[in-house]
Amino acid sequence: MSAESDEREKFPYRMKDLCEKTGVPRQVVHFYIQQGLVPEGYKTSRNMGWYGEAHVERIRLVRQLQHERFLPLKAIRAMLEQRDEVFSPSQRMLLGEVKARLRGRSVVPSGDRPDTVAVDELCKRAGVSRRDFDEIAELGLLAVLEEGGRDLIARDDAWLIELWGELQSVGFTRERGFTPADLAIYDEAITALFDRQARLMAERVAQMPADDAARMLEQGLPMVGMLLSRLHLSKARNFFATVG
Repeated sequence: MSAESDEREKFPYRMKDLCEKTGVPRQVVHFYIQQGLVPEGYKTSRNMGWYGEAHVERIRLVRQLQHERFLPLKAIRAMLEQRDEVFSPSQRMLLGEVKARLRGRSVVPSGDRPDTVAVDELCKRAGVSRRDFDEIAELGLLAVLEEGGRDLIARDDAWLIELWGELQSVGFTRERGFTPADLAIYDEAITALFDRQARLMAERVAQMPADDAARMLEQGLPMVGMLLSRLHLSKARNFFATVG
């Protein structure tokens, strides 16, 4: 059997087949590939690609995370890259067992579609302009889905818009130079921190029973959140102690 025929057995689907098996339109599949969410197919010519079961599974996963869990594509791509490149197969297996034990808790919501809130209603209640909302969404901090002629976000993500409205109410306004783009520095810092934290935890709990690792994560994550809040306040205090 030639190498080419061997590859063709691994990748039996054309783009048309891939779309039929996943229920995802061609243009969306191409977009996922362009964004690095789905690997490219096996090319037999410039305009002919073939795909396998791994592509089917990845497309279904991305679609599920985007439309059922309301995860932004930016977050999905980062998580998939970390999962594929950072964690070993044994670590991924342990993390899967931990996830199963935490399902339904605050860290790992149930598999049910989350409650949603209409964007226009949320913005009106929070005192946030649609322009500001759209800029926050463009940063990849939340996912927006159109359904029944209305834009929706997960209710669990509403806090970000509400908090932005509160920041504006105390003076952090566009007129004074503050815009949603400023939130990027916090997202970048937390993303880098969490990536290191996830790698550290995967290494440290690798030999633990999944029950112990799940218990530690559930109880420890709120403590880490408090640690970050206190450290941030401490940095501010130290800063003002050195000026004036």
